[in-house]
Amino acid sequence: MLSKSSFRFGFLSACLFMLSTSSSFGQEWAQKMFDKDKIDFGVIARGSDAQYRLKIKNIYPSPVHISNVRTTCGCSAAEPSKNILESGEEGYIQVKMDTARFQRRKDSNVIITIDAPQYAEIRIPITAYIRTDVVFTPGSANFGSVEVGKGAETTVALAYAGRDDWAITGIQSKDPSLTVKAVETARGGGRVNYNLILTLAPNTPLGPIREQIMLKTNDVNFTTVPLLVEAKVESDITITPEVVSLGMMVPGQEKTVNVVLRGKKPFEINKIECESNDEAFKIRMPKTTQPIHVLPLTIVPPNKPGDYSEEFTVTIAGRGEPITFKAFGKISETKTN
Repeated sequence: MLSKSSFRFGFLSACLFMLSTSSSFGQEWAQKMFDKDKIDFGVIARGSDAQYRLKIKNIYPSPVHISNVRTTCGCSAAEPSKNILESGEEGYIQVKMDTARFQRRKDSNVIITIDAPQYAEIRIPITAYIRTDVVFTPGSANFGSVEVGKGAETTVALAYAGRDDWAITGIQSKDPSLTVKAVETARGGGRVNYNLILTLAPNTPLGPIREQIMLKTNDVNFTTVPLLVEAKVESDITITPEVVSLGMMVPGQEKTVNVVLRGKKPFEINKIECESNDEAFKIRMPKTTQPIHVLPLTIVPPNKPGDYSEEFTVTIAGRGEPITFKAFGKISETKTN
């Protein structure tokens, strides 16, 4: 016969086991939404703009709410691109290393707290080695907003302190629209200086550019130095959001989202067309000529459960090429009465 103490111990053990199992399941549920389980910046230059976007996608039917994002070391910082992700929606956690105040090997964690549809806390390890002998000014090559068809140029200064014979031996870039030239400006007394001249071609496609170019060097210990390059090649008319999220929808239940069109000068919208024949959307056409148009898109979801998408074509008066954008969502199996 079991004693009272044995019964209490067994009951407590069972409770702890259930709690541990539930907690583990919660972490696993949330972990599946992230594309990485660790972040390694590798070897980076002092003063460089060292950033990483940890992608997250809501693969579940209910909205996901990110209640808090923090890091465990002052050498790093993180923030979400958005706090609420609808079903099927993507976002990212922007993680940044402080390469100005910290040096050499740094380890940290980014902790993401989710409180809906259930609680979970995800811990992603971060590691980086910040060099003390290479400094970028500014910390990245950021072209900012570039009008399509015009191209752009920017310069980043590199300063090295150490060996007299240190040199950049090559440059690796994955973007064919980007060319980089290293021009040596000074050498002597263990110091070497370069100007990195980056050029964005006029035929660069529309959209954001975010990549790391690699500077190859004759340093046998640290053969490459990464440099972040960012740009946003924009049309004369831009659309916000670039991809419209419709979230979870119910067949027959009306839903409205706003799309904003911004031009560098006033413009008139002639017509808006949908690619499909669902006739699920109603769009209130603006009748004025102005630089900003807000388009309310109202959808009555058809009885087609599952993923749903639509492509829109906007014809602008006096503009040869139309503008297109897409909307994505998911239709549930529940119907309205």
